[in-house]
Amino acid sequence: MATGTGDFGVLSAVEGIRLSSVEAGVRYQNRRDVVVVEIAEGSTVAGVYTLNAFCAAPVKIARQHLSDNQGKCRYWLINTGNANAGTGKQGAVDALACCQSLAELAGCDPTEVLPFSTGVIGERLPAGRITAALPGALEQLQPDNWLSAAKGILTTDTRPKGLTRTLQLNGRIVTITGISKGAGMIKPNMATMLAYVATDLSVDYAQLQALLSDAVSQSFNRITVDGDTSTNDCCMLAATGRAGVAFTELSDSDKAQFRGALNEVLQSLAIQIIEDAEGASKFVTIDVSGGETSKECLQVAYAVAESPLVKTALTASDPNWGRILAAVGRAGVPALDVDSVSVSLDAVPLVERGQLSADYSEEKGQAVMNQEAITISIDLGRGDAKERVWTSDLSEEYVRINASYRS
Repeated sequence: MATGTGDFGVLSAVEGIRLSSVEAGVRYQNRRDVVVVEIAEGSTVAGVYTLNAFCAAPVKIARQHLSDNQGKCRYWLINTGNANAGTGKQGAVDALACCQSLAELAGCDPTEVLPFSTGVIGERLPAGRITAALPGALEQLQPDNWLSAAKGILTTDTRPKGLTRTLQLNGRIVTITGISKGAGMIKPNMATMLAYVATDLSVDYAQLQALLSDAVSQSFNRITVDGDTSTNDCCMLAATGRAGVAFTELSDSDKAQFRGALNEVLQSLAIQIIEDAEGASKFVTIDVSGGETSKECLQVAYAVAESPLVKTALTASDPNWGRILAAVGRAGVPALDVDSVSVSLDAVPLVERGQLSADYSEEKGQAVMNQEAITISIDLGRGDAKERVWTSDLSEEYVRINASYRS
C-alpha cells in the first residue's frame, strides 16, 4: 500500500558522483542490497545522524571518519538487510572491515569510506558477503545510476524515492539530486531513514553542514509514521564543486535560491517517505498555528500525528474529531485555553473555540476523510508560531509488515 503517484521525474547525474548497486545476499537473494557512491576528490561532505542512544556501529564510524577528515570523503558504502546495530564491539569490527576492503580496492584511505546500514537490528553484519560484492560494485560505477541506487537502498519501501532540481547561478547550471529510503520506524530526530543528496556547487565544510542541518529541520525532522526513531538514520550531502561556481561567490539572492532548491529536494524526499509509509492509505498534513512557540506547535502536531486512535480513525475514514481534541489536550501545552482552540479538516470547520462548529456536518467531514490526502489544521489561539508535520494512518497492513519483519 502507498499513497500518491510515486512519480518524481528523471534523476539527473551530478558531475563528480558515480553510483552502483549490486546483489550481495546480505539477507535475501536476488535483491540489490549493496550500494556504492563514489565522490570525486576535492568534494566536501556533510552529515546529520540519528540521536538514538543505541545508534548503530556504522553511524558512529561514519560520523567519526567525516569529522576526522573535516568533510573529506571518497565513498559512501551502504547495505540493506542488516542494520549492524546492537552488535557491540564486533559491529564496529565488521563495519571497519568493509571500509578497509573498499579502500584497498579503490586506492584511498579507509577513513575516506563512510559505512551505512539498514535492516534488522541485533544480528551480526555478514561483512564477507559485502566485501565479496565490492569489486563488481566498483566496476559498475556510473554517473547516471541514481535510480538504480535508489532501488538498492530500499527495505520495506514499495518504490524508490528521489528528486532532481537544476538552477542557474552565476551563469552556471547547478544540479541537486537526492534519493532516500524509509517506510517504517519513522520519526526522525536528526533523522529516521537514509538519504543521500549531491550537488555540483562548491561549498565549504562548515557552510555545507549548516545548509544541510537547516534543510533537515524543515523536512526529515517534520515527518512521523510511528513515532520510532531508528538506530541507523543518516542524511548525507556531498558538494563536488564541478559546476565551477562556489557558494561564497553567489549573491544573496542566488544563495537564497540554492537554499530553497536544496530544501525543496529534502522536503520532497521526506514527503515521499510518508506517501510510501508501511501500510499507508492516507497522506496527512498537520498544520498547527497560533502557538506561543514553535516547540509547543510541534508538541501538538506530533501528539495528533502519533495518536494510534487518530491514525486508526484515518484508516477507517472516520471523522472522529473527539480523538483529535483529546490528542491536542494531552500534548502538554502549558495553560492551554481549550476555549481558544479551533480545528478544521481541509476547509471544513470542525471545532471552533473548543466545541463543535455550527457549520460542521458529518457529511462534510466524511467527504474529507474519504480522500487519500487530508490536512488537519489546528489553531491554538495563543500566539503567532506555526509548524507543519506530515504523517500517515495506521492500518492492519502496517501491523502485518512489522509482525513478520524478520521472516
